[in-house]
Amino acid sequence: MKRVAFFIVTLLVTFRVLAQAEPANYTDALAKFKQYYNEGRPDSIFAMFSHEMKAALPLDNFKPTTLQLKSQYGELVKTDFVKYGESLAVYKATFKNSTFLLNLSLNAQNKLTGLLLSPYQEGSAAKMAVDPNITESPILLKTLSGQISGILAMPKNASGKIPVVLIIGDAGPTDRDGNNAKAEIKANTYKLLAYALGKNGIASLRYDKRMVGGSVSSTTESQLRIEDYGDDAVGLVKLLDDDQRFSKIIIFGHGEGALVAMLAMFDEPVKGYISAEGASEQADKILTDEMKKKPQYQADEFKAILDSMRKGKTTPNVDPAIYYIARPSIQNFIMSWCRMAPQRGIKKIKSPVLIIQGTTDLTVVTDNGEKLKKAKSDATLLVIKGMNHILKDAPADEEQNMATYSNPDLPLSPALVTGIVDFINNKVK
Repeated sequence: MKRVAFFIVTLLVTFRVLAQAEPANYTDALAKFKQYYNEGRPDSIFAMFSHEMKAALPLDNFKPTTLQLKSQYGELVKTDFVKYGESLAVYKATFKNSTFLLNLSLNAQNKLTGLLLSPYQEGSAAKMAVDPNITESPILLKTLSGQISGILAMPKNASGKIPVVLIIGDAGPTDRDGNNAKAEIKANTYKLLAYALGKNGIASLRYDKRMVGGSVSSTTESQLRIEDYGDDAVGLVKLLDDDQRFSKIIIFGHGEGALVAMLAMFDEPVKGYISAEGASEQADKILTDEMKKKPQYQADEFKAILDSMRKGKTTPNVDPAIYYIARPSIQNFIMSWCRMAPQRGIKKIKSPVLIIQGTTDLTVVTDNGEKLKKAKSDATLLVIKGMNHILKDAPADEEQNMATYSNPDLPLSPALVTGIVDFINNKVK
């Protein structure tokens, strides 16, 4: 995979933002940005950059990314001022096809020193507080098809080289914080994990998956393969490996992310692998089991589609009732997913392995962890009683369990953080 430069803007967001009015120079800068963006003039936006910004994000990288952003999300319809403080203005930016938080930072010469889009959720503009022990910096990784946008969380008083964890998210349009608007998941799982690691002297990088949030791509849904997610992870690993602040890199994969993480483990400078609620079976079995809960006619049609995919053929006509799991545009992705065998993959990992499994996970049941442990006998298996799929304590009752998915303030299971920190400090060399 070709690696190109990444971008860390100078706003180190601790967000001790006071309730101040929007400064006039920010109003003017935003108006110019909106005009140039909507007119398709990335060169003019680039002219607004400070010298440091231009060096960090050359025009050859910035221009195609901006054009891809507009192609994917449409024109910037309106911006609503949220708050200002410490040379940082925050806006709710409503694009034609999506809504983001837009962060702008200007220097004394009114040149842009910070420009960042991050996922927006209702209420998120009012609850932006970052743990005071953590310093967050936005990161942009340029790829062959677009950009991956993420957040590097560093312990505020870090001294010397420290470990860093790359957090790879679960299936679907999961963002950097572990939320998935389509699935109505508002759990902040990865954000909470990043802060917990930071309090224990461990850095982390969490990011929006390809085509999610601030990560834009020319890849369409029908072109997407699970290997593409693996390429993005490899690029981020290389980025971290080039950063002299870090002593060792550990990959943490959650759910589907645990399988993606395997793709980034081989021939890369990763010192440890963590699978959290990762499946042990191949995708065709997982999907077939899922369809057992549906009416028989749906299960039969899905079986026929799956049989065709096993032969490398897609099915263009699909009953709308199973579009969510077998629409034509995701069949190529499913085929690539089905080729991955977690139990075979985990055997090949030479680094220390931690397998985490909660007993109240209704998505990936307990025996998945046991099967992965059997495949990798020297791995550490951490079974956490009462932890569900989003890594929080929850009862086995389905309704109460699922209620935790929409509670971003509910903490992670304490045993989870303790187990990860112990593994990183004592097992990963």
